[in-house]
Amino acid sequence: MVREKAFAKGGNRMKPAVTKIVGHADSRRKGAAGVDPSQEKAQRRQSAIGVAGGAGAFLIWGLSPVYWKLLKGVPALEIIMHRIVWSFVFLIPLVLLSGQRNAFLSVLADPKRMGVLLATSTLVAANWLIYIWAVNSGHVLQASLGYYINPLINVLLGTLFLKERLRRLQTIAVLLATAGVVYLGATYGTFPWISICLALSFGCYGLVRKVARVGAMVGLAVETLLLSLPAIIYLLHVGMAGRGAFLHHGIGMDATLMGASLVTAVPLLLFTIGTRRLNLSTVGFLQYIAPTGMFLLGVLVYGEPFSSVQIVTFCLIWCALAIYTADAVSIYQRGTPG
Repeated sequence: MVREKAFAKGGNRMKPAVTKIVGHADSRRKGAAGVDPSQEKAQRRQSAIGVAGGAGAFLIWGLSPVYWKLLKGVPALEIIMHRIVWSFVFLIPLVLLSGQRNAFLSVLADPKRMGVLLATSTLVAANWLIYIWAVNSGHVLQASLGYYINPLINVLLGTLFLKERLRRLQTIAVLLATAGVVYLGATYGTFPWISICLALSFGCYGLVRKVARVGAMVGLAVETLLLSLPAIIYLLHVGMAGRGAFLHHGIGMDATLMGASLVTAVPLLLFTIGTRRLNLSTVGFLQYIAPTGMFLLGVLVYGEPFSSVQIVTFCLIWCALAIYTADAVSIYQRGTPG
């Protein structure tokens, strides 16, 4: 009897231990299997949405020369002014509908951020102007080269202004890209100023934009707001002088000029969807869709000359980007700060 009671007590004492062991085994089985199946399915769905959004954004940017070529008869400056005004008209309802009204108003009430965004608005306007002029003047390949070297320009700007240290592979990548640009200038006889200006203007835009700490959509809405007044004045001037394209060349031309807002805002929205769901290394891979699209359009569709000198230059740039991307992926996987 005494032994039976003792056994019963011992059995009771053993129950928590057995439960703990079983629970530990269950957790190990769950850990070995990864996350909960429903959660894993949701993560895969979010990743798929992110890839679709990011790829869609860069694809639109890469194929945008097709759209701007429709406006080839309109001066690049006039196209930019329409792009600014109609983008602002399109973005404001989006800001309100997405619940970012307070964020937008807080930026307008902050002189420091407004000053920063005034600088970035100038940079992005310059970038748009150079790009559209290049596309409609038969320099799609130079535009493509500019966006290929943009990541390397970003690394260089970070070193110069943010005191970031170049890693060994980053240094090799920057030197290779520099060699490609110098080779093109020295051998071809023409310095690729379009490529350099596009890369520098967009790189400086990103660098300065970091200071403002403003969301992508709100930031672009404020930037287009700041540029809209001079843009409207310019458009009224050319319109009254009879030189404006709007309302003078048919409804098709008017719709295309107004549609510049969609070419601006839609890829931005898709890019935001993508970056919120993807890690930076994936976004880094996807960004090369844009210059690759421009490159293929320039060579295969618009028949721009692609000499052996340009082949060497692009190969050097591509090698530099392969090294840069491999280094970025390696750093991301190790989880060490870049």
